[in-house]
Amino acid sequence: MKKFKYAASYLFFTFFVSGVSLAQVEKNKLILGLGYYNDNNLMQYLKANTKTKINGKFKQVGGIQVKFYISSESPANLLGSAKTDDKGLAVIMITPIAKDEWNKSPKQTFLVIADSSHLYDAVTTSIDLTKARIKLDTAEDKKIIATLLEKKESAWVPVKGVDMKIGVKRLGGDLNVNESPLFTTDSLGVVHADFKLVNLPADSAGNLVLVARVEDNDIYGNITTERILKWGSPYQYVSDFNKRSLFARAGRPPFWLLWMASGITLSVWIVIFYLFLQIWKLKKLGT
Repeated sequence: MKKFKYAASYLFFTFFVSGVSLAQVEKNKLILGLGYYNDNNLMQYLKANTKTKINGKFKQVGGIQVKFYISSESPANLLGSAKTDDKGLAVIMITPIAKDEWNKSPKQTFLVIADSSHLYDAVTTSIDLTKARIKLDTAEDKKIIATLLEKKESAWVPVKGVDMKIGVKRLGGDLNVNESPLFTTDSLGVVHADFKLVNLPADSAGNLVLVARVEDNDIYGNITTERILKWGSPYQYVSDFNKRSLFARAGRPPFWLLWMASGITLSVWIVIFYLFLQIWKLKKLGT
């Protein structure tokens, strides 16, 4: 009987320790994404995105150390390293140190590597892209002409059949210039759009920022080009700081609100005074 108890205890302990060990070594699968961004044909950067899937739902993962490379994973091609933020994002600029490697070919490869940790295994992701840019022009009657060009050998050639967004830069995002959310380049790599936004508020000189974008393209990545145009309505800011209104600063409410509040207060005190007067009269009659 004692031997049976010892054997059962040994088996229980063995399975318990094995279960704990398996739980300790089991790691979640880290999903690593990489995007290329060309901002106004001047600033280029890479953005890594780390997330995982828990209980059937994707969750962004922060605090992951990632390294960015150009062409290949070698110390000479290291662009830099970063740690993902609370939203699972890490951004690094493509600096002039990569100029020689960048100029070798019209096509380029970028890699990002997430280091292993106690929760996740190491992950590597790469993207292959073709160098491209957007040329933004205008014509009479507020017509917009955007041309997408890709680099082949030493020349820039037009690209057909790529979706492009054209809008006006606003505080909360881009506002479409007309009812069409997307435009597709023709055989000459060109899209034409009519600017149909009337009396759109702009700065004091009437300047608006026109934006042409190619987003999340498998071949060219993310490309953005901007141009400032005087197609808006000049806006002169007038301060309402000292004006009386419902939303004014303290001490500047509208007069009607003051009168209403004062009238209500006065009415309440009149009723209270009347009640005290009646109580005093009743007390006097009683004596």
